[in-house]
Amino acid sequence: MKRPTIHARLGAVALVTAFALTACGSDSKSDSNSGAKASESSSASNAPAGTGDGQLVVGTLLPQTGDLAFLGPPEIAGVELAFKEINDNGGVLGKPVVLQKSDSGDGTPDIAGQSVDKLLNAGADAIIGAAASSVSLSVIDKITGAGVVQFSPANTSPELDTHPDNDLYFRTSPSDVLQGEVLGNLLIADGKKNIAILARQDSYGEGLASRVEQVVKDKGGKIATKQLYAADAQNFTAEVNKVAAAKPDAVVVIGFDETKKLIPALIARNVGPQDLQTYFVDGNTADYSKDFKPGTLKGVKATFPTPPELDPTFKENILKVDPKLSDFTYAPQSYDAMMMIALAAEAAKDDSGVSIGSKLIEISSEGTECSGFKECVDLIKAGTDIDYVGQSGPADLNAVGSVLKATIGIQLYGQDNTYKQVDSVAGVLP
Repeated sequence: MKRPTIHARLGAVALVTAFALTACGSDSKSDSNSGAKASESSSASNAPAGTGDGQLVVGTLLPQTGDLAFLGPPEIAGVELAFKEINDNGGVLGKPVVLQKSDSGDGTPDIAGQSVDKLLNAGADAIIGAAASSVSLSVIDKITGAGVVQFSPANTSPELDTHPDNDLYFRTSPSDVLQGEVLGNLLIADGKKNIAILARQDSYGEGLASRVEQVVKDKGGKIATKQLYAADAQNFTAEVNKVAAAKPDAVVVIGFDETKKLIPALIARNVGPQDLQTYFVDGNTADYSKDFKPGTLKGVKATFPTPPELDPTFKENILKVDPKLSDFTYAPQSYDAMMMIALAAEAAKDDSGVSIGSKLIEISSEGTECSGFKECVDLIKAGTDIDYVGQSGPADLNAVGSVLKATIGIQLYGQDNTYKQVDSVAGVLP
């Protein structure tokens, strides 16, 4: 159920004024079909000479273990749903797509490096993952240096927009420039003026914490304290004590699975969710019904990239892939990443990573809108430039391969320590 008053405040304050991106490419769609017509006859002309072997191989580098393991099932299910849809409709370039799965871990220890080696040895043309920005940064040089596309459904660190990647890194989740903007404005809209931030000490946690801090200060609020912690620490006593000493009126927790340890520590110092308004982010918005006593998280608010509303058919189909799913975080983005890789290979008429990378931005915008593999691939085969519209929303990619338009959902935890989406805020990134 939406709350228009919150939506109106956040939409106007957070994204129109602060981003100053009011029509950054958003009006081009009205003329996109006419522009697409002119390019239809040359839709494959800018692709590099084909070097693929004719069969698309996609690897997954998604968390099966570690602090983000709860994100693995919906991400993997999203990829598998798209994979099934693609192969049920003839595959890519006339052959079935091959899917190879591997574990990304969370960076401690370095599982991802070994997994990437295995995927590259298996002939992967594209790799979907990792979920954690820090893990992606640890393997991006190896993947893109091998001429393979790396396409993450969940990376949000702004650092990935400037990392050298041979034009082969892409993502369907928005930079934390957007989530930080929405969360910062939510804090101010809720009347919070003296905010404590607890964040992981890595590229994800530090980047998102800094963005929230900047927005809060720009809006006249104060950061009572910002504590960065080592995720593998035995306890978080020192950081939590500093939060309590700062006497904040709200606490933002930017973490992963260690949130299960942070919440009891905050409660013990009387700065837990029942004492102060608490906020989570995409890395720790999860089902905690089996982890805490009922009511522990009641009233906690959270943000993460998600469509304004999950398509009921998509939800029904993904539950057929994995009936045990209770969280759907980044499932739509994972589905879109797989779908876009396949469509880019079709547009390039080649399955090599370099060829796929040359077409991903093109198939994402300024063409004839389509969704689903069959509809889109039929247009491509007819020589039409397409504009893929995904399950996560408009999938337009900017010049550095990051999604241009996205929605941040605002979640609210109930008595059962599970969350429901109560609002969403759309934004356009540079």
